[in-house]
Amino acid sequence: MLNLKTPFGGIRALIADRRMLYQLMRNDLKARYAGSAFGMAWAFVQPLVSMMVMWAVFQVGFRSAPVDDIEFILWYIAANVPWIYYSDGVNASAGCLYEYSYLVKKMRFRTELLPLVKTLSATVTHTFFMAFSMFMLEMYGYRPQFIWLQIVYYSFAAFCLTLGLGWLVAAVSVFFKDFAHMTSIAIGIQFWLTPVLWGPAQMSDRALAFFKLNPMYYVTNGYRDSLIYGVPFWQRPGLTLYFWAFTLAVFVAGRLAFRRLKPHFADLI
Repeated sequence: MLNLKTPFGGIRALIADRRMLYQLMRNDLKARYAGSAFGMAWAFVQPLVSMMVMWAVFQVGFRSAPVDDIEFILWYIAANVPWIYYSDGVNASAGCLYEYSYLVKKMRFRTELLPLVKTLSATVTHTFFMAFSMFMLEMYGYRPQFIWLQIVYYSFAAFCLTLGLGWLVAAVSVFFKDFAHMTSIAIGIQFWLTPVLWGPAQMSDRALAFFKLNPMYYVTNGYRDSLIYGVPFWQRPGLTLYFWAFTLAVFVAGRLAFRRLKPHFADLI
């Protein structure tokens, strides 16, 4: 049984269930595109086509000016890749308990695995797009650098934030069915508060201080720091401390909410 005496209770048990976790993640990726001709390939094709459309619109059509002497498409992709990861993971987690209701109703099944499955599924596609980002940089003449490995750290940061929010929104959505739709709307609004299509240099100091409260500011800006600007994360001590304090609070809140509400899931789904 799970040890639920602390907000982190059961983490060791989740690791012990890694075989089941892998199988669930694999089935989840397959189930999304069951019946389609290309199957799981759509998990990569859809975001890839979206990026290519953005490239055609901004780089070829509008001929967008470089940002900080960096081609706009490279500057954009570096921040959009972690955003896709985060938004897909949180939105998928919001309805995962309903999606897997047949598992939720099994008494001995660890339902806290389900938001983790959704986050890990998003991680699989994210890994592909991280590689794609590096490929695009090389296509434009940028040579691999050691600091590119820093995106592993920022990916872990995004993973922790996404999982914590995933537990929280999954649990609340069972009691408030419209919450999943509200989450999707909130993520859409958050996109414009995140430096994906805009950069810090374009904002006033007062506006920037507000935008930095958004935890995804740290992650998306961190990807650009790693792939484009070559800035180590330890040179952002204030942002790093704030992000991890915020993420730890979300992680604990999500874990506690899931633990407290879990006994009622089977009755409400």
